[in-house]
Amino acid sequence: MAIKTRFTEAFGVEHPIAQGGMQWVGYAEMVAPVANAGALGFLTALTQPTPEDLAKEIARTKEMTDKPFGVNLTILPAIKPPPYAEYRDAIIQGGIKIVETAGYKPQEHVDHFKEHGIKVIHKCTAVRHALSAERMGVDAISIDGFECAGHPGEDDIPGLVLIPAAANKVKIPMLASGGFADGRGLVAALALGADGINMGTRFCVTQEAPIHDNFKHQMVENDERATELIFRTLHNTARVMKNAVSTEVVEIERRGGAKFEDVKDLVAGARGRVAMAEGDTDGGIWSAGTVQGLINDIPTVKELIDDIMKDAEAIIDARLANMRA
Repeated sequence: MAIKTRFTEAFGVEHPIAQGGMQWVGYAEMVAPVANAGALGFLTALTQPTPEDLAKEIARTKEMTDKPFGVNLTILPAIKPPPYAEYRDAIIQGGIKIVETAGYKPQEHVDHFKEHGIKVIHKCTAVRHALSAERMGVDAISIDGFECAGHPGEDDIPGLVLIPAAANKVKIPMLASGGFADGRGLVAALALGADGINMGTRFCVTQEAPIHDNFKHQMVENDERATELIFRTLHNTARVMKNAVSTEVVEIERRGGAKFEDVKDLVAGARGRVAMAEGDTDGGIWSAGTVQGLINDIPTVKELIDDIMKDAEAIIDARLANMRA
């Protein structure tokens, strides 16, 4: 039994599963296996140092799959922003038909992509943001519950409430993000009103994920308590894997009056990249969700997706049917 939803129909994929954009993870090695397994994967545009590098990565991914895939473009407020227009041109010229946007004031980006017939999924952390994105003309939204890795917003609403709250008001297709790892989660998301699930942390713990094995094994070992919320006092909350660095950041914030300058050396992206390359799980900040508590193995991407779909179908066919009887 295939599970068809508004998401699979609109975006031309077999399964209602997406692998969202992830900094330093969304490379061809990650995205192509996701696409080949029937789900929707996203390259991460700003992981590529230049728009020219992104164009090469798009071409490289196309050599590895003939299935649909997209590109994530995250818009960040910055004194000197990246050359977003050039990244958009690389996406358009690369023949990409699906983009995941996230972040700050995406309207001009959405408009440019829509002019070129590209479908846009916008990542949100609140119902009001989802409705704003819908008014901008996006084709779907991804709603991030408080459980998610990275930035969950400042409302602290978990998915069990946020997903149906969004489904009550949003008319376009919706992916549920934050806390998903298996077939149970997929069925739950569909029951709550979503049209599919978006996974980040779970896809990091696969054989193909281009990160050091030490991080994968650490996330298998971790339970659902092994995250920390940093930047709370700076009103830019981020959920990261609990380690020596994250604990130090939280302790600095707890003293009161902390400024970004007080922690910037600890959380620097360059430091995190070195730690990841060397496999030092205590060497820098690493985004991870509470879903670590549901991760017990390191499968291939295909094995993961096949198991999710098999388990979801079994729950729908057998368990729920028996309850009804």
